[in-house]
Amino acid sequence: MFYRRWGKRALDLVLATLALVLLLPVLLILWIISLVKIGSPVLFRQKRPGLRGEIFEIMKLRSMRDDRDAEGNLLPDDVRLVPYGKFLRSSSLDELPGLFNVLRGEMSLVGPRPLLVKYLPLYNEEQMRRHDVRPGITGWAQVNGRNAISWDQKFAFDLYYVDNLSLGLDVKIMAMTVAKVFKRSGISAEGHATMPEFTGNNTE
Repeated sequence: MFYRRWGKRALDLVLATLALVLLLPVLLILWIISLVKIGSPVLFRQKRPGLRGEIFEIMKLRSMRDDRDAEGNLLPDDVRLVPYGKFLRSSSLDELPGLFNVLRGEMSLVGPRPLLVKYLPLYNEEQMRRHDVRPGITGWAQVNGRNAISWDQKFAFDLYYVDNLSLGLDVKIMAMTVAKVFKRSGISAEGHATMPEFTGNNTE
């Protein structure tokens, strides 16, 4: 209980601050390359539901261009995802700005990944429990398949984390995350740039 209420947040602040100090040169280099390869703005910002479903703005390095068709509609993700963007995603370097979300208390280093706001009305009561904790940069679902698993599996892993949150589990997930980053596995579902949309429990 102590770790869930106070210890986890203290650990987030210490590790996120240390990571930003150590990785700031890397972030600056990626920022410059992103300007050249993808263009401005460098940051991808999107509203996501966090703790108790409260909306916040997640920050990531952009991995896709804003290429549009003749009618002004965005082209499919797999067309706009440039090779450099694929590298950012496979290496998880696009997640580095999320450390600022951690410092602001909107995210944790470990927790269920924050999904799209439009999915909120589609969750059943059990799936909504994923918002009982802060969303994370990495999580139990990410180290157990990431985007290559089904939505049912993803929710099951998220709820396991909510029910079993502990210092030991967080340390295990962070260690597994490092290994997964080097293996670059589970980056996308077959036939998708990331994974298919969640369409609800009756029509999925």
